[in-house]
Amino acid sequence: MNIKIDSRKVEKGDTFIAIKGENIDGHDYVNDAIKKGATKVVVEKGEYSVNTIVVEDTKKYLEEYLENNYYDEIKNIKLIGMTGTNGKTTTCYLIYQALNKLNIKCAYIGTLGFFLDGEEKTLNNTTPNLYEIYNMLLECSKKECKYVVMEVSSQGLSMGRVNTLIFDYVIFSNLTQDHLDYHKTMENYVLEKQKLFKMTHDSYAIINNDDKYKDYFLLDNKNITYGESNSDYKISDVKSSLDGSTFKLNDEEYHTKLVGEYNIYNVSVVVILLKLLGIENIQDIISNLTSPNGRMDIIKYNDNNIIIDYAHTPDAVEKIITSVSKLDHNRIITLVGCGGNRDKTKRSIMGDIATKYSDYVIFTSDNPRYENPKKILKDITCKLDKKNYKIIVNRKKAINKSIQMLSKNDILLLLGKGHEDYQIIKGKKRHFSDKEIVQKYTRR
Repeated sequence: MNIKIDSRKVEKGDTFIAIKGENIDGHDYVNDAIKKGATKVVVEKGEYSVNTIVVEDTKKYLEEYLENNYYDEIKNIKLIGMTGTNGKTTTCYLIYQALNKLNIKCAYIGTLGFFLDGEEKTLNNTTPNLYEIYNMLLECSKKECKYVVMEVSSQGLSMGRVNTLIFDYVIFSNLTQDHLDYHKTMENYVLEKQKLFKMTHDSYAIINNDDKYKDYFLLDNKNITYGESNSDYKISDVKSSLDGSTFKLNDEEYHTKLVGEYNIYNVSVVVILLKLLGIENIQDIISNLTSPNGRMDIIKYNDNNIIIDYAHTPDAVEKIITSVSKLDHNRIITLVGCGGNRDKTKRSIMGDIATKYSDYVIFTSDNPRYENPKKILKDITCKLDKKNYKIIVNRKKAINKSIQMLSKNDILLLLGKGHEDYQIIKGKKRHFSDKEIVQKYTRR
């Protein structure tokens, strides 16, 4: 592709399109792009030493350029898009895994990165910008990929990161409080997510019928609902242990290695999608699927279980604690924090949920970003009535302390970071992995 939106990646003869983002304005880098060899620039203002096209909206220009020049090359790929507050990563990863196990080539785009043909690339956002997505889809097309499953975030939809794309299957998991620092209200939040369901044409919608926002996501036809309530696919007879779960979906029994009742919803979506694709007798495929890195990762330690999970919203934290409380255990010890420069209204809610459902809690740093970690922890604990908690700002020390507290048949939940191998402190990424800390401690 001979157009670029990052001046650092410009090569001789390229066209540079100056995009104004949230934090960076591409117009500040036009001259850098010219020095790198750009022979044409597309801008909203200014005069430059090379062929210059001035347009009202460079982002709109980019969308139209990509659609007009490249959409025909990617239109045969079947796109599966999923939105919701929780469950996107696990469900999309399971779909990616299941299709490839069936020798149906599928790529994945989301929180974990870009996965194709066994190769994995990290991404800066759950839903990358449209330019990056087109480049990934073009690569998928060249490698004869039949399906791409994609996590579609509310912010990605708000910023137009999937504009011009048509999705063949759209999935809604659930909607609970998150990202209100960006969306301000739950109404705004749900309306942004709803946009995915308008990027369809004769498409199937798979919708969690137990969620109170479900009606926002219904299409004119081809709606398939799932849940414990009266649905097209009814979930029943759920049994879960630390070794996995069994459940029935419309009286067909399935076994999964995934732990936790909420994971039954994620697995149910995979079953429904495979059935839509005409695949029968899928129990063996479902029983062999594994959860993605950092999602209910279980590490045995003496007679205890340490579980690492990405749960970082009030609903996700409540679901994971209440799910493991139904498993065989002595005490539940939870380690959790909240990210900096994000929705502050959820902090005290998270603190309340953690202390309410756990026997003991250690509150610690997550990704403080540009905020003071002590201030974040004060926000989490300021309204707590229960005293079953301790504050340890340093996350490594907090993890080590929480492991030291384990006695016999305890469950330790390390929440919020999951697969992430970094902490963002004062705006800088520093290597940090909950899993590495646990493995180092438990090998002693």
